Amino acid sequence: MASSGPETILAISGLKVTNTLLATLVVDLVIVLLVVVIRRRLSLVPGKLQAAAEGIVGYLHTTTEQVAGARTTMIFPWVAVFFIYIALSNLIGLFPGFGTVGFFRAEGFVPILRVSTSDLNVTLALALVSVVAANALAIRSNGLGGHLKRFFSLSPLLLFVGILELVQEVTKLVTFSFRLYGNISAGEVVLGTMSALAAFVVPIPFLAFEILVGLVQGLVFALLTMAFMTILTEPHHKEEHSR
Repeated sequence: MASSGPETILAISGLKVTNTLLATLVVDLVIVLLVVVIRRRLSLVPGKLQAAAEGIVGYLHTTTEQVAGARTTMIFPWVAVFFIYIALSNLIGLFPGFGTVGFFRAEGFVPILRVSTSDLNVTLALALVSVVAANALAIRSNGLGGHLKRFFSLSPLLLFVGILELVQEVTKLVTFSFRLYGNISAGEVVLGTMSALAAFVVPIPFLAFEILVGLVQGLVFALLTMAFMTILTEPHHKEEHSR
């Protein structure tokens, strides 16, 4: 039985290469290939692949524009990248070969590829990038001093609120990473269990559900990132007036 975490496939000069790292590289390669193919086949009358890409990007851009307004150009690339990477990672992980092709060791079966978002290290890294990028954009928009005023003030009340917001920035790492990790890991366990009980027909409804979960989790992560980036890049003096 596979472990609940990533397994080391090989080591290169002391660097451990895990099955989730290999899966990440596969997803990166797929994204690059999709970009190259779509770019080469751009047409005024889009084919199915171009139409799907335009539909996804258009929806994300419109949603970001409705929330972020003038800051759309700054925030949208992050929203798109998070959704595309996470959604593809989740969906590709449902293809045959992920979690089923591998080899045996003393501790049990080791799959060569494992869904990258079922690795807490990966989801924590995504959460860290999201939080750091949001704060970096806030500094870019309001300056370092303006951004720090969000968290620190001479007013005891505003200082208390600022400390709560600072704690919230830390808790985002936990909520972002564990939400994605928990949902994908749970789905992986359910699919594995159902496939072991009945290899055909029975797992199909669960597979369809996991496709939906994979897309929703990518969208949730991207939209939450968009919301937090929008809030943090809002000029702080506006919030002080509202208080």
